[in-house]
Amino acid sequence: MRVPHRRAAALASAAALLAGLAVAAEVRAAPAPTEDVPAPVAQEAEDFGASCRTVVEGSRVTAHCQNPYPTTDRVRLHVECERWWDVDTDSAPVDVGPTAYARLTGRCWKEVRSAWLTHQPVERPPSPAPGP
Repeated sequence: MRVPHRRAAALASAAALLAGLAVAAEVRAAPAPTEDVPAPVAQEAEDFGASCRTVVEGSRVTAHCQNPYPTTDRVRLHVECERWWDVDTDSAPVDVGPTAYARLTGRCWKEVRSAWLTHQPVERPPSPAPGP
């Protein structure tokens, strides 16, 4: 009777196949070797962005922003409404200068699903060229 011997051989072959697949998956997932790749330079965190808090009261949203940094931050309030037929809104951009405060408002007809703010640095105008 050679049936148990064939089963053992089949099980050994299946185990070898599974082990080979596991090794191949590890090799594929491993990062490729690199040669003389410089380490990324740590950049200093840029001091930017007004500190904002958002309050939702029923269908109205109010954002209060204060900028503690020396650069101007352009802030926009985005309101997503719960109902599919209710119009989502985006406020006009508001420039919040250094040490300045701004209040932005938005609303839905019914419930508010979410509200968030986006920040964008304001480019400084080029300094005027010295005169003759």
